[in-house]
Amino acid sequence: MTGSKHYSIAVIPGDGTGPEVIKEGKKVLEAAGKKHNISFEFTDYNFGGDRYLKTKETLPDSAIIKLKQFKAIYLGAIGHPYVPPGILEVGILLKLRFSLDQYINLRPVKLYPGVDCPLKDKGPEDIDFVVVRENTGGLYTGHGGVTRKGTPYEVATQVMVYDRQMVDRCLEYAFNLTRARKEEGKPGKLTLVHKTNVLTYVGDLWYRAFMEMAKKFSDIETDYNHIDAACMWTVKNPEWFDVIVIPNMFGDIITDLGAMIQGGMGIAAGGNINPGGTSMFEPIGGSAPKYTGKNVINPLAAIEAGRMMLKHLGEKEAAKSIEDAVSYVCTQVKSLSACKMGYSTTEVGDMVAEYISGS
Repeated sequence: MTGSKHYSIAVIPGDGTGPEVIKEGKKVLEAAGKKHNISFEFTDYNFGGDRYLKTKETLPDSAIIKLKQFKAIYLGAIGHPYVPPGILEVGILLKLRFSLDQYINLRPVKLYPGVDCPLKDKGPEDIDFVVVRENTGGLYTGHGGVTRKGTPYEVATQVMVYDRQMVDRCLEYAFNLTRARKEEGKPGKLTLVHKTNVLTYVGDLWYRAFMEMAKKFSDIETDYNHIDAACMWTVKNPEWFDVIVIPNMFGDIITDLGAMIQGGMGIAAGGNINPGGTSMFEPIGGSAPKYTGKNVINPLAAIEAGRMMLKHLGEKEAAKSIEDAVSYVCTQVKSLSACKMGYSTTEVGDMVAEYISGS
């Protein structure tokens, strides 16, 4: 098909069940593309655990150069049972984020109809917020070290590092996103989450920058929570949140909490965003190697990642068609957990694609 719009997408299917869910995600993207006159060209890159075990190579610099030619990367999953923890995560995932300057980690937390929520008396009308996590700074920069390793006097340090421009660009993205959501009928409230009462230097930098930028966005309601309080309120009153902006480490934690209250890893997707460069979209769950090849893993998170990618590319109508289809399919499956859906991986992908085609 030749559409009025064409997108070249880099694909990293990855490890375990990654290729299986990416296959269904591409199927759904092509169904949405056919409906909305969009065509795709997918280019696969085989980075992951299997390649590392054969070559001891994670992600060469030459690959970064090639990936920078794409507006978007579609990632399945990274993680292999025979590769020690940290090698693939640092060598592939973090290298992609840092090398491509994907300074925003975007995590929608939305409860779809028909999805079981672990929170008592909470429904889709209560859980619909977005977490904007700063993605290239903080503790993840690797500043620090270790001395006297292996002795009783070993000392290890890891430093939370931020400069003002890193904070400002994350906040600006969050304020603009909140404004865009407000135009769609959302509350238009942005909550900064930090720990200013203990992290007095970095917390003060974030808080001052937040309050100063708020003056430029007078139409946006602002709020502040300490990270511990935010975890509590996310469980007790998730309806209080519209957009959360948060530094890297705290964001890593609260987004997993968000995944659980929206129904689990089977539906949770995220984006690693460089607004002016190459962004990457992925299901939040891992590679689930024990389910590899069994056709039982839930592909909805990968499909949701594809929806986020389309919206990021400016294809809002096509993205909405996927959202509507996922919303419908969530009412048809018995569970979002692997082996418990009542359908196979491919059948769930088919259901979403067929709903789009018939709607």
